[in-house]
Amino acid sequence: MVAIDGTPAPVLPDGLVARLRAALGAEWVWTEAEDMAEYRDPFWVPGDDTYAGAAVVAPASTEEVQAVVRIANEFGVPLWTSSQGRNNGYGGASPRVGGSIQVSLRRMNRVLEIDEELAYAVVEPGVRWFDLYDALEAGGHRLRVSIPDLGWGSVIGNSMDNGITYMPNGADHMAPTGLEVVLPDGDLLRTGMGAVPDNKAWHLYKRMLGPSLDALFTQSNLGIVTRMGVWLQRTPETYQTLLLGMAKDSDLEAGVDTLRELLLDGTLRGVPCIYPAPRNGALLLDLPVPQPRVWSEEDREAYGRETGLGRWAVRVGLWEDRDILEAKAAKIDRIWKQIPGATVHAGRVYEPHEYGEITRQTEKVHIGIPTVQLNEITPPNLGHVGFSPVVALKGTEVRYVIDQMRTRLEQHGIMFSGGIFAVSARAAAVVAGIQFDRTDPEAVRNAFAVAHELVGEIGALGYGEYRAHLDFMDLAADQYSYNDHAYRRLVEKIKDAVDPNGIISPGRHGIWPENRRGA
Repeated sequence: MVAIDGTPAPVLPDGLVARLRAALGAEWVWTEAEDMAEYRDPFWVPGDDTYAGAAVVAPASTEEVQAVVRIANEFGVPLWTSSQGRNNGYGGASPRVGGSIQVSLRRMNRVLEIDEELAYAVVEPGVRWFDLYDALEAGGHRLRVSIPDLGWGSVIGNSMDNGITYMPNGADHMAPTGLEVVLPDGDLLRTGMGAVPDNKAWHLYKRMLGPSLDALFTQSNLGIVTRMGVWLQRTPETYQTLLLGMAKDSDLEAGVDTLRELLLDGTLRGVPCIYPAPRNGALLLDLPVPQPRVWSEEDREAYGRETGLGRWAVRVGLWEDRDILEAKAAKIDRIWKQIPGATVHAGRVYEPHEYGEITRQTEKVHIGIPTVQLNEITPPNLGHVGFSPVVALKGTEVRYVIDQMRTRLEQHGIMFSGGIFAVSARAAAVVAGIQFDRTDPEAVRNAFAVAHELVGEIGALGYGEYRAHLDFMDLAADQYSYNDHAYRRLVEKIKDAVDPNGIISPGRHGIWPENRRGA
């Protein structure tokens, strides 16, 4: 195994694999390339082993995770953890440090608790959105879970990387509450009210006495989360999606400002998404994802006319009692159509007994029915890498960042095909959606070159990413440079204090332990 620069990956110390197999069972420790292939980034440069691990281990319990961490400390070999490892576009399951031991938590796949009365669940990291949905359905619960576009990923894994979901609990990342964490020395921590033995409010209250720690383990390398509470939503009386179209590219500013006001006054809830043509056809109408190329403005507007979605289109959901839903839908229709040429496509109004009749991916996702339909309409050769700065939810701000991104992308032969995600009523994550032919090494390198350029140049304009691909985590972290990188200096002090051997995920989002800093 050799990295792109010719550097051979580290060799695991003698005796390490035997110790891991003794702790987990030989069948749950893999060192052969064919066994480890699915734990690599599927969108990375073909044939390049820069981010390849040396072994994959699959513990089945918190105790086995603790054993793996203690063995890694003994041998001084870094670990890299993934829950399902489906974070494609940001590195998948691949480790930042080549030759790491990859810890896959897929076997820890139990839904530990569902509380109907208080509307929450407790899950292990291997629980997929499909698994939690199935458990809710099997139990006949009047509860929904806020999900992302693809249901194959981990509930915990998505949450620990600030992943976006779309129902009301997706706004401001409200759903995760109360963690169990294996610390870098193998010790065990419960955050929030879980620090009180047998506390019954562990997954109900987001703070505790003293500093609250949950967010400390999000996008960090200070521990391995082995269980988490998830807030759920009561099944609504009625549910509907609306697709709000904007005829011209120049309508974007008015659309963003209108959306913000509808969020601020409570008419809209959840996480509305704005997509450009032709991306909106795939996300909103299940049309095939086109092969990557730069479309002319005329082609994009023609596509918008043909689909009826316009140059930009917004996906929103309504989850209400029928009379409230009808009033909100009428208000949205009236206000949105104040934008010249704007359209409103109202989906069917569903009651809970009709959910089985939903076929469109958009409508499934917004009521918490997991799907992988987006994968099915995407060409198998198509890969992508995320560049995702956070921007104020103001039309002028969003327009400025989109124009800056689009100019740079098109200079490299890539079209902006991502989305604008209103993660709150005040801020949006603008995801570039840098697409490429993943079977073509030069196309992959070109995509990552423009991603690096965007991180540095858009960062210099004052915009930081909300999460980053492992290939440019350091560069993305460099943008958080206020007061001579005061943030980095603090988290490095915490990292060195709790993980002096630098065992847990070194380099994750730019946080390096002292023994690897500057290497």
